[in-house]
Amino acid sequence: MKQRTGSTPFYKILYVQVIGAIALGILAGHLWPTFAESAKPLGDMFVRLIRMIIAPVIFCTVVGGIASMRDMKAVGRVGGKAMVYFEAVSTFALAAGLIAGHVIEPGAGFNVSIASLDASAVSGYVSKAAHGEGLMGFLMHVIPQTFLGAFTQGDILPVLLVAILFGSALSLIGERAKPMNDLIESATAAMFSVVGIITRVAPIGAFGAMAFTVGKYGIVSLLPMLKLIATFYLTAGFFVLVVLGVVARLTGFSIVRFLVFIKEELLIVLGTSTSESALPQLMSKLETLGCSRAVVGLVVPTGYSFNLDGTNIYMTLAVLFLAQATNTHLTLTQEITLLAVTMLTSKGATAVVGAGFVTLAASLSVVPTVPVAAMVLILGIDRFMAECRALTNIIGNGVATIVVCAWEGQLDRARLKEGLKSRGTRAFDEARSTETSTASLDYDKPASTQMQ
Repeated sequence: MKQRTGSTPFYKILYVQVIGAIALGILAGHLWPTFAESAKPLGDMFVRLIRMIIAPVIFCTVVGGIASMRDMKAVGRVGGKAMVYFEAVSTFALAAGLIAGHVIEPGAGFNVSIASLDASAVSGYVSKAAHGEGLMGFLMHVIPQTFLGAFTQGDILPVLLVAILFGSALSLIGERAKPMNDLIESATAAMFSVVGIITRVAPIGAFGAMAFTVGKYGIVSLLPMLKLIATFYLTAGFFVLVVLGVVARLTGFSIVRFLVFIKEELLIVLGTSTSESALPQLMSKLETLGCSRAVVGLVVPTGYSFNLDGTNIYMTLAVLFLAQATNTHLTLTQEITLLAVTMLTSKGATAVVGAGFVTLAASLSVVPTVPVAAMVLILGIDRFMAECRALTNIIGNGVATIVVCAWEGQLDRARLKEGLKSRGTRAFDEARSTETSTASLDYDKPASTQMQ
């Protein structure tokens, strides 16, 4: 293939490097499983590097966005619209898992005896789920004990709360807060530069995480549960391409083009099995597509706790699978109850590896018809399911942000069209990142006029 003058060599493109690293990880895990398991710290260190920068990125982005708003009612309006969207789409995701479980019946024919299951294998997950303190406990957890404590808890929502309060205060102060606003803008540019530096080592992290997964659990371990895995991936694919595809089309963009645009982030998530590993990069990409920084800062972090489409599909599908595998009959009332319970238990679930499994344990403890001990059937393949959960979650949050921006009139459609045509090329990203790091959006003006 002839290379264009000035273009980046293919081997220096991040998504090519990540694809190569994932392939090498699978190969190493299959051929040298002992060595592959020892590579786990490589993946863990990359995820830690990303988590290290998530809190300051969210804080700076949200504070800078809200401080630029002249009407504080806009903050509540954006949050309210986001929650309405989250609830509507989450219901579709939960229903998709339930319908797929009934149509395909992935657990039929297993005929597992409850007495033969070793419940101790999942006792740790059940213990974590049992330690939940209900709605009030969740709300108390969102409020940090100190201002700086929000940045040390490792959770997104406390940081988001502090950022909203701080940004609101700067907006109310007005012109006197200009020096602080300038400082926040400079800090935001610096934080995203740090993200760019960290992202350069994404292939190493992807290799370590994928090698460990294949080395520890083995590709052969997938075969007995292949029908469940295939059902989950098929349902998630249907949800993304059809449900989110319709939402995207109604908003004025193509879901396929959007997936191509965020391919680097998707590959990083695929390699690490957690959507948190690409959170800062997703926020930056959405800004380059013409989304208002204020809306991006509010919707994306909130969505990581309240809009986990992949986790929702997984929970209802997994419960039906366990019921079918153990020959446990669920009535229509019990299934409706399951929908209601999972709608609640999925809220506040983090996007880290294993969180979906803990959330499933919490759901089963509330709907005890299906024995929690049955979770041992899917424990060995949960890591492979986590990849699909994380991919669906990050796609869902990206689409949600664009939808809310369009709903608010804060979407630059010319830039969106240009960005999706560019397929996420480095030249486009760098040019737009430079623009967004040196100039903040005026929320009170339509985005289309601000970017011209």
